[in-house]
Amino acid sequence: MMNDKVIREKYNTITDLLICKGLTITTMESCTGGLIASLLTDIEGSSAVIKGAFVTYSNEAKIMEGVPQDIIEEYGVYSKETADAMAIACKKSFGADIGIGVTGTMGNKDPLNEDSALGQIYYTIAYKNDCYSKDTIIMPQKSRYDYKLEVADIIADDLRSIIEERF
Repeated sequence: MMNDKVIREKYNTITDLLICKGLTITTMESCTGGLIASLLTDIEGSSAVIKGAFVTYSNEAKIMEGVPQDIIEEYGVYSKETADAMAIACKKSFGADIGIGVTGTMGNKDPLNEDSALGQIYYTIAYKNDCYSKDTIIMPQKSRYDYKLEVADIIADDLRSIIEERF
């Protein structure tokens, strides 16, 4: 597991990059429970870049915020397609330059969704008219917070690359 301070520094750098480039960002988070949005707002000036964020822990919340129900029904809530729809929906909802969608199962299986696979995470970074999507397996962690931090760390590296290379 990465050090909390190191991950916070990564997000401080990302927020500074967004400020310098005049870009806005939003998130729709499930398994990370808003941690990515929180990390993005840890420095002064972040209000210029983060337009808002959604924590959509339930399927119903995802649907209420713009994820098509048929995507969840066809592909499952834990899927690339749902992560894509989450990123696109929040980006559209807030009119942001970048949207992040993240869904997955941490710590224990979800009894309400049969597609739940322990440690399986899906995330998408939507930008311009493109989506960068990835799935990964998170190794067992000591705590729920450690799971969230691990996912935030993985996303930080891809997010920074996209901001530096695509904008």
